[in-house]
Amino acid sequence: MRKSSRTAIGVAALRAAHQLVDAEPRVLDDPVILRLLGIETLDTIREDRDRYQTPASLALRSHVVMRSRYAEDRLAQAVGRGVTQYVILGAGLDTFAYRQPAWAKDLRIVETDRATMQREKRDRLSLAHVFVPDNVTFASIDFESEALGDALRRHGVDASQPSFFSWLGVTMYLTEQAVLDVLRVVAGFPHGSEIVFTFAPNPAGDGIADAVTARFAEIAAASGEPWITYFDPDELIAKVRALGFSEVEMLDPAEAASRYFTARKDDLPPPRRRSIVSAVV
Repeated sequence: MRKSSRTAIGVAALRAAHQLVDAEPRVLDDPVILRLLGIETLDTIREDRDRYQTPASLALRSHVVMRSRYAEDRLAQAVGRGVTQYVILGAGLDTFAYRQPAWAKDLRIVETDRATMQREKRDRLSLAHVFVPDNVTFASIDFESEALGDALRRHGVDASQPSFFSWLGVTMYLTEQAVLDVLRVVAGFPHGSEIVFTFAPNPAGDGIADAVTARFAEIAAASGEPWITYFDPDELIAKVRALGFSEVEMLDPAEAASRYFTARKDDLPPPRRRSIVSAVV
């Protein structure tokens, strides 16, 4: 039996650290993650604050909270144009469903992940007395042995309905062909459907950004979950467009800085590289 993802727990700790050690306004308000991680983890973060103020830690945390915030902002826009389903691919300890705003109440939210990770998450939700809303479905999927389209049908996802997908921090663990296969499934959903996903960019000679990417990859490898796929940003855009998406764009670092970081009074840095894609059918 495969263990739950250690990198998913690490990402959750970064989101928790953002709540505990970074100044307001937060890029992502996520009080639920504090409940899921438990008091021992939170005490460790509070007692070892210096560990979370290194350049690498700041950059990693910045990326993690910004990608979730950006995906949720895009989701809100998608709901405004009629999207009715939200599918979280590789949900890990994502908490959107448990702090969902009023505009999300009519969505069907489908959290997909390996069965082991979902069992751990549901245990954490239960222990923390976090209510699971009626519009949430847990869909156990092994991405390595089952086609996404087959798995979504098995869990009742309606491919005739406009849908939004988030796929954060996953593509680097898959082969390029597997990544494109998932995107091809999403491209088959109705007009107005959308996916927001992240990727690991090839080294580009940017010392700080490349060092942060390398550090993230090292942490994943040490957890037994090595990265295997990197993309050139411009080549990736072309490949995604070739799958049939009508609009494909990457979050530009300058736009991200303006949107999410201008009011900050701490050292949390805006991104330096393009690594977040939104693609609309």
